[in-house]
Amino acid sequence: MTPAQKKPPRLKLLGNGEYVGVNSDDPIRFYRWPIIGSMYRRRVELCLGECSGGGSILEIGFGSGLTFTNLHEMYQEIHGLDLTADTAAVQSAFAARGVKTLLQNGNVLKMPYQDNQFDAVLLISILEHLKPEQQAGAFAEIRRVLKPGGQVVYGVPIERPLMVFMFRRLGYDIREHHFSTERDVSAAAGQTMQKVRVIQMRSKPAIFGPVYEVGHFIKPIAP
Repeated sequence: MTPAQKKPPRLKLLGNGEYVGVNSDDPIRFYRWPIIGSMYRRRVELCLGECSGGGSILEIGFGSGLTFTNLHEMYQEIHGLDLTADTAAVQSAFAARGVKTLLQNGNVLKMPYQDNQFDAVLLISILEHLKPEQQAGAFAEIRRVLKPGGQVVYGVPIERPLMVFMFRRLGYDIREHHFSTERDVSAAAGQTMQKVRVIQMRSKPAIFGPVYEVGHFIKPIAP
């Protein structure tokens, strides 16, 4: 039986200028903008709403640590892996707020963690940057570091003309950065993991259709 979907929590943002350790490409500046900001926050909230809480979580592509305040209320340990973030700066900023994190630089395709280490793995707007042929390798690594019965929650954009247009207005050509579709990601997840649900976020106004997809899968428990 599929577990009931809980109401997503409200994203707890730090104040303007309080996020550190990220480059100019980080979208954190958009989260307080009218209209666009609500969509950015909503996609993160949908992902957080699928996280069950527990002992330990690994966020891949944590960037500025946008989710850390929420995750601190849900998990005993927060681990993070990111290609480019200044891990020391982000870790120090949240430590000053009483949020302990264990952060490293690294790649989802070859992660520096033990087998069966985490209760959950979270990826928000990360997997679309991989090529379709890399998705299977990414989920093999995710499965490896998850405990049996552990969950992976991911969010990826659904590419639609409206999204392409909006990003171009922001000076960002997503076709230079997004290589996999939501279908590529979901198919790869389903090859090695058990699907709990896949949900979609609709645009505002809703007439433009779904613009973001959140997947929730678990690592099967061996019989």
